[in-house]
Parts: sequence; C-alpha cells; structure tokens
Amino acid sequence: MGFNPRLDRVAPFRVMHLLEKAQAREAEGFDVIHLEVGEPDFATPALITAAGQKALADGRTRYTPAAGLPALREAISGHYLDHFGARVDPSRIIVTPGASGALMLASQLLVSQGDRVLMADPNYPCNRHFMALAGAEVDAVPVGRESGWQLDASLVERHWQPATRLAMLASPSNPTGHTLDRAGLSDVSEAVAARGGELLVDEIYQGLNFDEPPLSATAISADAFVVNSFSKYFGMTGWRLGWLVAPERAVEPLTRLAQNVFLAASTPAQHAALAAFTPECREELERRRAVLRERRQVLLDGLAELGLAPDVAPQGAFYVWLDISRYSHGSQAFCERLLEEENVAITPGVDFAVRGGERFVRIAFTNDIARLEEALVRLARFVARA
Repeated sequence: MGFNPRLDRVAPFRVMHLLEKAQAREAEGFDVIHLEVGEPDFATPALITAAGQKALADGRTRYTPAAGLPALREAISGHYLDHFGARVDPSRIIVTPGASGALMLASQLLVSQGDRVLMADPNYPCNRHFMALAGAEVDAVPVGRESGWQLDASLVERHWQPATRLAMLASPSNPTGHTLDRAGLSDVSEAVAARGGELLVDEIYQGLNFDEPPLSATAISADAFVVNSFSKYFGMTGWRLGWLVAPERAVEPLTRLAQNVFLAASTPAQHAALAAFTPECREELERRRAVLRERRQVLLDGLAELGLAPDVAPQGAFYVWLDISRYSHGSQAFCERLLEEENVAITPGVDFAVRGGERFVRIAFTNDIARLEEALVRLARFVARA
C-alpha cells in the first residue's frame, strides 16, 4: 500500500542538506559562517523568557481554548489598533502552533481538489506545499523588478483562471525581503474581490521593515485572511507560536478545525507571548530591528563592491535575493562549492523558485557585522576564482 500521492508534490528543503554539511565541517574544526538559516542570532527577549518561566512555575500548563488564550487574542487585537490603526475584534484571531499552524488551517479551509492558487515565484516553498496537500494547483507567477518582486494587481488579473479561488501574498517576503505598499496591497485586494476570490496574506516578517513603517492587510480589508508569527520580529522561533486573522464568517469553521487538528497552541508559550506587547519588550525589539538594518547595509555595500548588488534592495525581513548567474547557472552547486571552498553557508534559490531558481541564492543577514564582513571577504575570494 502506497502513501498519499499528494506527498510527491512536497519537495525537500535542499538547504537542509547544506546545513548538515556545514555542521559536519564545523565538527571537523572548520570555521563556518552561517548565512543560510532564517533565524537571527538573537535569543528570545529576556522579558518573554521570564514570562514563560513564570507560567511554568505557576502551573499554567493546562489547555487553553482552541482559538487561544483570551488575554493573548486581546493583546494581538490591541497590537493591530496601536500600530496599524486596524480594528480587529479578538474573536477573529486564532492562535496557532507557529505560523505553519495558521497556514495549515487557512489552506484546509480555503481550497480543495481542483482549485487553483496564485502566488509569487519565488516564494516560501511551504506556502506552495500546504496548498498542494489540500489538493489545489499552485500557479507560481514569476515576479521581478517590474512588479517590485511582488504579485501585483496586473499579474492577478492576467493569471486568474475560472478555477482560481485564492491569491496569496507575502509582505515582507521570503526569500526576497520585498514589500507591498498600501496602494499595491489595496489594488490586489480589489482585484481578487472583483473575481470572487479569497486573499491570504503572509505577514510573518511584519515589523522587520527598514525603509517604511510596517503595513498590515487588516487595515485594508476585513475580508482578508492574515497569517503572522511570534518567530521573526518577536524572536520566539523555538516557542512555535503564531496566529491567523480571519473574517468573522470563517471563525467557526476555523475553530472547529483547530479543535480537531492541534486542540490548542502551547499554553506556556502563549503566556510568554503576552510579554511581547509590553513597552519594555517593544523597545528591545526595535533595537534589534535597528541592528538588522545596519547589517543589511553592510551586506549591500559589500555586495555592491563585488558587482553583486540586488536590482532592488530588500525593504524588510533579513534576506538578500542575489542573482549569481554571471558566475554560475546552478545555485545548488554554487552554494555547495562556497561551503566547501570558503566555509560560508547560504541557501540555493531552487528551494524558493519554481522557475529561475538556478540563477539565485538567498543570503540571510542573521549573523553579526564582523561575521558578515568576513563572509564578504570569503565570497570575494570565491567569485574571483569563478
């Protein structure tokens, strides 16, 4: 008896092979610079950790409601009002085990066998895979400089088909770090609504914006489904906590799904996350954002000196999507050679792009400036030999 054939559409992360090789080289004594993993080198803010420890000490380890701790849903609602001017009723917020839990709920609710989904190419591969597991066909629309590396309204109009049910955006995006502005997000929302479709927006990197204030789709449309996470801006990767904002009409079926799929998110993690919204924690998170912005500039300046600057600088997240086609037409081989010859680990573009990924790599500026500068020295040596 075989396994579910939909699993054949779920590709492995090639970067995990590189990570294993990088870790093996470290074990052999090599000095490896890690710029491949989407996780900054910061620890979880101390206030959040202390809140989690207190929850454990106080015995707050029993189940919460499936949609999440009421106090946390209220805190998230207040976050949207305070920072984005969006009134989101706490009842529309469902707390999930990581953003992956939110994506799973959204995919199971919104699409079924034979439906089609529009999303940008390149994109975070799990976004495609969740839709495929739900039975949908993903139309990965190539994006580039012309559309700001985003799925814009003209692309939605051009690629929408009779079976298309959903358009998915990511702002800031992984792997490119590019964002949609208010006008662009509003135009896409209107284009999708005019076709009777649904809009799902990945805001997992929201808050990690460097040029313009962060924007949320919740301030533009009450009908959009919005995924967010405590992992990136809030620094809680291993706590596995996220949330989904849904239209009121979707709350009951989503809660029913949550009850059956994961019952509830981690209780100690939810209590810890309450501290993320305090002014003291916000101050620390903003300091970290400034550090990432400085790192971005160091990396961009160094790449420019090598003639490798991206055509559009990333506006958010902590990635640079880099065209390496002048040196290689195989991003996997490029990354493996860079690791073997210079001990710098970065991610091949084929992990993210359905088409054209061989020409690109993703570099995460998730290491300190001294290490970024050393990585640039090593990269310069490497491309000089290419």
